[in-house]
Amino acid sequence: MDQFAHLWLFFLMVLGIIILPGMDMAFVMASSLTGGRRAGLFAVGGIVAGGVCHVVAGALGLGLVLQLVPGMVNVMLVAGSLYIAWIGWSLMRSTSVFGSLPTLDETPPWRTFRQAALTCLLNPKAYLFMLAIFPQFLRLEYGSLWIQAVALGLIIAVTQTGIYGSLALAAAGARQWLADRPGASVVMARVVGAVLIVCAAFTAWQGWARF
Repeated sequence: MDQFAHLWLFFLMVLGIIILPGMDMAFVMASSLTGGRRAGLFAVGGIVAGGVCHVVAGALGLGLVLQLVPGMVNVMLVAGSLYIAWIGWSLMRSTSVFGSLPTLDETPPWRTFRQAALTCLLNPKAYLFMLAIFPQFLRLEYGSLWIQAVALGLIIAVTQTGIYGSLALAAAGARQWLADRPGASVVMARVVGAVLIVCAAFTAWQGWARF
């Protein structure tokens, strides 16, 4: 396989993972619905920043550490699920997706960025990807491993920006429609909160089953 086909295959794998509904996607959607386009885009930026951290950690050999101490993966699974479940529960209890949810809709943009980065860093899907898939695409025959890691990281960042950015803009576009319909906004808050809680429950189950 030549290097171009190698990178193309990596992109297809990254795309397939990113478009699957999960904690990152749900957080971006919730941020856009509660805080508008700006909050949504800051959330996307945080997710991308978290992805960069994953790439750096993968290049430094975190995958090897997680293989030697597999219990760390389980801890990350449970910790990430608890964090996302807390956000989902906050949405489920809110009277409106635009009303009394200070943890999201009144959050300063840079705090949203940090929350998004933390969500990404606690996302077990990312760690499993870095553990099982990322190292396979670092090949000595293609030259410097650091240059390869940067190229793979750019593919991840661009794909995240495209997918999550589009979702953020779409959710922000629906925000005004929901704001004019309080009943619909309450339903949306419940739905988004339920999605987050389901994602958290599935993630916690994966982590608990590994203990």
